[in-house]
Amino acid sequence: MLSALRHDRKLDGAQTDHRGHAIELARAARADEVDLVLALGGDGTINEIVNGLLADPDGPPVPKLAIVPGGSTNVLARNLGIPSDPVEATGLLLDAVRAGRSRPLGLGRLDDRWFTFCAGAGFDADVVRVVEQRRAAGKKSTVMLYARTAVRRFFVQRDRKHGTMTLERPGAAPVEGIVLAIVTNTAPWTYLGKRPVNPTPQASFDEGLDLFALTRLSLPRTLRHVAQVTLPTRRGPRGSDVLILHDQSEMLLRAEHPVPVQVDGDYLGERTVMTLRSEPHALDVMT
Repeated sequence: MLSALRHDRKLDGAQTDHRGHAIELARAARADEVDLVLALGGDGTINEIVNGLLADPDGPPVPKLAIVPGGSTNVLARNLGIPSDPVEATGLLLDAVRAGRSRPLGLGRLDDRWFTFCAGAGFDADVVRVVEQRRAAGKKSTVMLYARTAVRRFFVQRDRKHGTMTLERPGAAPVEGIVLAIVTNTAPWTYLGKRPVNPTPQASFDEGLDLFALTRLSLPRTLRHVAQVTLPTRRGPRGSDVLILHDQSEMLLRAEHPVPVQVDGDYLGERTVMTLRSEPHALDVMT
């Protein structure tokens, strides 16, 4: 793959060897004023590269981003229409480079961390936390690992019957009692194998942020919502315990006690206050 790209332009490669390394490499690439950064990896690697490229608001011009999928899920690449096969993705990238073809990409921010397709607080992020622990212990990242973890963590959520997060946004009354909040920058939110999971079907890279939130996690209602988010519909989940918002520029989540938080499937720790902002045309991606 790299040899094919080197026929078209000068290309320097670097391999990450620790968490946060891709952020460091991307910051250095922008400081060196390169015009294109190629990400070969999964959503976590791409998230780090994006955060490195956009770390300095007053730095040199932001390089364009190119993606060749290399992870287990590759949500961002799939939502951009990039083939999952690395050879096909490289061919598409070569065509885009030769034609100078790119598209603007709107992103989101959770406090100071950029995300490319989603952020989550509460139950969603708790599942990500435990999956990361099991992967660190040698478990392979699979659909079944996420599914088993989600079922087990569902029954131990301390705020399952009544959430402790409050949503605040400009010009609207606060919404209390949120137990799970998923903020998306595109649709679908993720995939179960080949099946898209779509709690915010109207979300788009070209608009603001969308929100899917639940005010309780009762078993019958949650099972119904799982069915709703896997159906091919533009309507999305519905019910008295569901809150869906579209095209939001800014939102604030406050929690009565620290809750787990994740971005792009990367666990960030626990927080009591989370500011979420839409950032239109944050960078350009080759497609």
